[in-house]
Amino acid sequence: MAAKIKKGDKVIVLAGKDKGKTGEIESVDPKAGKAVVGGVNIAIRHQRQTQASQGGRQPKAMPIDLSNLAIVDANGKASRVGFRMEDGKKVRFAKTTGDVI
Repeated sequence: MAAKIKKGDKVIVLAGKDKGKTGEIESVDPKAGKAVVGGVNIAIRHQRQTQASQGGRQPKAMPIDLSNLAIVDANGKASRVGFRMEDGKKVRFAKTTGDVI
């Protein structure tokens, strides 16, 4: 099945402790069905000090399930993603507004 959410998309969280927050997709793992969204699902991880970086408690965005995310349309609302053919190419579009994503 084609990917409905890709890296760089602006999404909103539909469920969980960060419900209602928006962010941009940093990475997607389609096999696990999870994505990392900037500023969402933050956890504290302890990091060892290296020459390049300071150690200590570092905030890190953890993966969130794709079912808990929705694309943000032009109006700033959550939208489902559809596919249609335009000029012989398959394109994604927001079902609420019909705009190509």
